[in-house]
Amino acid sequence: MMPFLDLRALNAPYDTEFQEKFKAFLEKGWYILGDEVRLFEEEFAAYCGTTYCIGTANGLDALRLILEGYKILGKLSEGDEVLVASNTYIATILGIRQAGLVPVLVEADLKTYNFDFEDLQQKVTAKTKVVMPTHLYGQLTDMEAVSAFAKANNVLIVTDSAQSHGAKTSQGKRSGSLGDASGFSFYPTKNLGALGDGGAITTNDKALTEVLRSYRNYGFKERYVSAYEGLNSRLDEVQASFLRIKLRNLDASNTQRRAIATRYINEIKNPKITLPSWNGSEDHVFHLFVIRCKTRAHLCDYLKMNGVGTIIHYPVPPHQQEALKDYNHLSFPVTTQIHDEVVSIPLNPVMTKEMVSQVISILNNY
Repeated sequence: MMPFLDLRALNAPYDTEFQEKFKAFLEKGWYILGDEVRLFEEEFAAYCGTTYCIGTANGLDALRLILEGYKILGKLSEGDEVLVASNTYIATILGIRQAGLVPVLVEADLKTYNFDFEDLQQKVTAKTKVVMPTHLYGQLTDMEAVSAFAKANNVLIVTDSAQSHGAKTSQGKRSGSLGDASGFSFYPTKNLGALGDGGAITTNDKALTEVLRSYRNYGFKERYVSAYEGLNSRLDEVQASFLRIKLRNLDASNTQRRAIATRYINEIKNPKITLPSWNGSEDHVFHLFVIRCKTRAHLCDYLKMNGVGTIIHYPVPPHQQEALKDYNHLSFPVTTQIHDEVVSIPLNPVMTKEMVSQVISILNNY
């Protein structure tokens, strides 16, 4: 059986360095917000092309903290509306709600899986204060269009970059530097994945950074003296040390992902299967390679019988989740179609050419 993703194999090349880092971590005896977090923040900010990076416990907290920080700075207020993709992962929406703001769902585009910009324009109200694009599956949203929209409507841009580590615009700007602030996840399956939970915020906003460094640590302005009613959401010191090692290889890893995606797009030829839309640029880092099929359940059974692991990202759209009952009455036909048809097939840097060929052959024979 070819697993959808073998995390042990993915991390195996770093074993020796991980063990050396962990030994140094144990010997140093500094476990929270030490040099490894500070250095990772510096290195990841430089990689993304921003001035600042603030490590957090996870990606959901990263998004929530950005919004909480803007509330403290007076740029947002309780009940303000945030425009967000209706087909995003539920964490995006939870971060908004947990910050006391109101998610306003925007229909998806069936080609890009990002915003339907016509619907985006129609969802603006006097309470709209933030637009929050999700770079879903690793592909950047059209940020020129988002920037023009934000400028025209005087709203903040907060990007959910949890799946797009390293993606670049045609001008060479990386994910994480394409708005006022951006939230990342370092969940183990991500292109830049920790060996546990982790997240980060990137921004060029000094005032926001100062607030968030305090807010993530109980709101301390100095030890045991809180300026804000903050959270405990700190990037773990040992995870930061592992992320520093893996960051050095992120671009090479993304290049491998794009090479596999190129083969899939060029060689999978089956009218029953809809492939991703991609122009071959660096705007996609293929965190996931997501295909669509109207007979998805049958296709998944077929792939399993033929030894290919799959995952559905995601089976239930946010507006149909039990946890979001106040959205259950809404209708998003394109989003519903996406969630009914998508299936993710194996794509990761440890796949051999033979494994890629096997997936292609099996799909072509479906």
